[in-house]
Amino acid sequence: MIYHLHLVSDSTGETLNSVARACLVQFKGVEPAEHIWSLIRTKSQMAKAIAGIERNPGPVLCTVIDDTLRAEVVECCRQLGVPCIPVLDPVIHALAAYFDVGIFGKPGLQHVMDSEYFERIEAMNYALSHDDGQSTAHLTDADVILVGVSRTSKTPTCIYLANRGIKAANVPFVPGIPLPRDLFTVRKPLIVGLTKDPARLVQVRRQRLNLDEGEQRHAETDYVDLGSVRTEVADARKFFQRQGWPVIDVTRRSIEETAATIMAHFAQYRAESA
Repeated sequence: MIYHLHLVSDSTGETLNSVARACLVQFKGVEPAEHIWSLIRTKSQMAKAIAGIERNPGPVLCTVIDDTLRAEVVECCRQLGVPCIPVLDPVIHALAAYFDVGIFGKPGLQHVMDSEYFERIEAMNYALSHDDGQSTAHLTDADVILVGVSRTSKTPTCIYLANRGIKAANVPFVPGIPLPRDLFTVRKPLIVGLTKDPARLVQVRRQRLNLDEGEQRHAETDYVDLGSVRTEVADARKFFQRQGWPVIDVTRRSIEETAATIMAHFAQYRAESA
């Protein structure tokens, strides 16, 4: 049986997509066909979305601020006998009641090009120019510095943090190669060590080498030798602990989970520094 799921948003639809992903993983074997209706801000745009829902009836998740437009999709769902879930309504109204303030009712406010937006862009540029040990002379400008052995997802984690407005640099921990001297003179950034289960690390590294044909000559070196990798990971963990850096094992963590843990450490670090 084919299931249909409609995501109706007056903005980019990123919020709905994240909510849908988080919910659908709880239902084994259910992978509905997703229909994304984004930037729905006029009656004609909503009419197209409703026509699509009528063609392929299924649950509707919506983030539509305009009461009139939202009423149209709610009525459509009522007539079709499918649920319509305005996912932000409970949160917005609960916060409005608590803060005792009115609701703007303007779509896309989270994407306004304000100072926070430009901070994220600056953080992204910083992460890209300070990836894999580049520009270590400017590490003092970072909010967070990640130090980890190869294939512990340092780069994508930095990019994720940058999207949250956190300037993140990363430095590789390579056996036999000293870490940059600048790393030990910075005072502002929080430094976090990343490790991974050696067996899983070897598996990931071998997969990466299979993708890089030019790296095949390294296929049986210490880089993917389980005994050597165990020593490498143990040495890295001991080094991080001697420095007093928080250590995160990323073996069973997604990028988002690793970043969330780092942000929790960072919030505590800033509070203590203040």
